[in-house]
Amino acid sequence: MAIRDVLMRGDLALTPSEEKIVRLLLTDYPTSGLGTASSLARRAGVSDPTVVRLVMKLGYEGFPDFQAKLLAEVEARLHSPLLMMEAKRQSGSSDSAVLAYLESVTAALQKATAATPVQTYERAARLLMEAKGEIVTVGGRFSRHIAGMLAGYLVQFRPKVRDLGVLSPQTFDTLADLGRRDVLVVFDYRRYQLDVMAYTSQAAALDMRIVLFTDQWLSPIADLAEVTIVSPLEVASPYDTLAPAVAQMEALVAHIVSTLDDDARARIERLEKVRHANAVTLDSDPQENGGRQTPGPRKTPGPKSAKQDDKA
Repeated sequence: MAIRDVLMRGDLALTPSEEKIVRLLLTDYPTSGLGTASSLARRAGVSDPTVVRLVMKLGYEGFPDFQAKLLAEVEARLHSPLLMMEAKRQSGSSDSAVLAYLESVTAALQKATAATPVQTYERAARLLMEAKGEIVTVGGRFSRHIAGMLAGYLVQFRPKVRDLGVLSPQTFDTLADLGRRDVLVVFDYRRYQLDVMAYTSQAAALDMRIVLFTDQWLSPIADLAEVTIVSPLEVASPYDTLAPAVAQMEALVAHIVSTLDDDARARIERLEKVRHANAVTLDSDPQENGGRQTPGPRKTPGPKSAKQDDKA
């Protein structure tokens, strides 16, 4: 269990002094626990023995044991593919590497089922579908593609959906038009992207409501999020998997679809008519229109030749 989860256990019987330490640890997690026991006690306004008694009450052998596990957790959050390359290098045939990877992804998907309660998906769905303003999605280098997929789904169910794509200085200008009526959906997985965190913290300062998809180590954005959906990442590869994250995003969409009202269904019908009229997909075949060719964009005529001008 992550130390943050241990600190938030509801069955802990804490003294007022111990509550001060826990509050400090959670407020500045994990940095506040990386110093000495004396510095933690001083910042919390308690005695050194109180810190030691607390960590032992939490199940650790002492402050060094508590801190060692906290450091291991921090290291796990910040692992890069380069650091994990040797540790997770597959031996044997390429076939065995493929099968081992797929089996590890299957295991990660099973863990994802238990990582987030169904009620959390329900809360996220209500936020997205009941928002009076705009839905904005954003993600990191790879996870932004999942953010774009979610936006592609949501635009079929409701208006005012925007995916930010690759963040740039100009993207931050969008914050000028956002506020408490709007919802920001963030995908942020280790090693956590600074620009994503910066955009989210500024959105939270505008009272935007935050839905976060993240990993078991929790992005710092979790402190700002109203709803957090947690995904396991580790597989038989130096690269973390986003397969559970995609499945969780699609599970959220599946829940939304199960609750659609007539207005949302009418919107989907209107979108389908627009797509059919513009021959967007293969099923918009002219044969389905009684043999009539579906009108498309008008072509711009090229310049006339000199011979054509003479005939004009």
